Amino acid sequence: MMLTTRKRTAVTTLFVAALTCALGLPLKAETLRQAMSAAYNNSGLLEQNRALLRAADEDVAQAAAALRPVANWSATVQDQRGWSQSASTGNARSFNNSPSANLAISAELTLFDGGQNKMALEAAKEAVLATRQALVSVEQQILFSAVDAYMKLRRELETVGLRKNNLLVIQEELRAAQDRFDVGEITKTDVAMAEARLAASASALAAARGAYIQAQEAYQQAIGAPAGELEEPTSTPKLPDTVKAVKSAAVRSHPDMLRIQHEIKQAELNVSRAKASMGTSVKLSGSMRYTDQEADDFSAQSTVSVSASGPIYSGGRLPSLVRQAMARRDAQRSGLHITRHRIEQQAGSAFALLDMARAGRKASEEQIRAARVAFEGVREEATLGSRTTLDVLNAEQELLDAKAGLISAVTDEYLAAYRVLSEMGKLTVDTLNLPVQKYDPAEYFNLVETAPSSGSAQGKALDRVLKALSK
Repeated sequence: MMLTTRKRTAVTTLFVAALTCALGLPLKAETLRQAMSAAYNNSGLLEQNRALLRAADEDVAQAAAALRPVANWSATVQDQRGWSQSASTGNARSFNNSPSANLAISAELTLFDGGQNKMALEAAKEAVLATRQALVSVEQQILFSAVDAYMKLRRELETVGLRKNNLLVIQEELRAAQDRFDVGEITKTDVAMAEARLAASASALAAARGAYIQAQEAYQQAIGAPAGELEEPTSTPKLPDTVKAVKSAAVRSHPDMLRIQHEIKQAELNVSRAKASMGTSVKLSGSMRYTDQEADDFSAQSTVSVSASGPIYSGGRLPSLVRQAMARRDAQRSGLHITRHRIEQQAGSAFALLDMARAGRKASEEQIRAARVAFEGVREEATLGSRTTLDVLNAEQELLDAKAGLISAVTDEYLAAYRVLSEMGKLTVDTLNLPVQKYDPAEYFNLVETAPSSGSAQGKALDRVLKALSK
């Protein structure tokens, strides 16, 4: 009889319960969705990249500030003391004490620069959009690591249970062999074979337990919390039926594709900025100065001016900057083709791995059915004397290998399915609708986009946001 999903679940549950009691683990069942949610909430890597995104948001604020007037003030208090002596005054010393105070305010506004500042602002916005897509890539990496750690820990847990059960079976085979030897049905060689197989089984159990402990450490690193009892996932994510559809979705939605498209736009804007820097710029400036000197000597002065400037000769620097910006734009455009081919190849490979894993699972289920029938038949024939102890042990080993193969095949199928989802750019908390407090990258951007001053209401709101994020 083929091993059904329900039967696998029941057997796995028994193994998990037994091992949980033996190792003193908490009796708290955790689903794959909960593990992914915990990984999202606990990830320091996500926090790091969110901070990098906020730093990119500030570039937009700084670019926006360049479109506004800049005002500065200065104040000077000076006390000048000295003396002079000359023959014309009979070498009499003349002392000089002239304290003064100056207060000045100046302001400057760029009226025209060929669009350099506006293009700098648009380029900064494209950089923000590219950084957001990089954050999505990190999010997919974190969630896939969670799936990988979850499924591999379940695999090692089931393997430990399988090895324990195998050890019990071989112990029974050894006792049966010893009983048959005692009555003269088999030789000492048959008993020695069973003893050797028992030692190998004990060694395999010890290795499985070691692998399980390592998987626990990997789980805690990926999820950010120790593992409890893990539930078996009920189904793989829904995916397209053809590799063509998977590749098409990957090209449209993969964050690496979207990121490089924004980087190309940024590079094109930088080319335009470099060309505009070779043109004329016009600035409006004004200043006010107040001076207070000794003996009630006061003065005040104000000026307003409009100035125009432009390069005549820069030693070749400005044309070089234009050529450099164009070369970087061309590199980004070439990178788009490279990224597209890479994503299509990865999506195709992931889909092939999924097909292979599905076929492997079905083959393992059929192998278990056949191996169980063979094992039961060989063991029955051995009781009648027509089979040797080695035949029984070999049949039991084949059944063990088939069961271990199914455990690995199920794990591989889930990992392959989520890998396909990741290559499509859909392994995100939004697509999976995970129960988490989602990070909104637009919230901080909307606060800093207009470069608010510290004393404004928006600036105070921004300070509160930063204070909350730093906790």
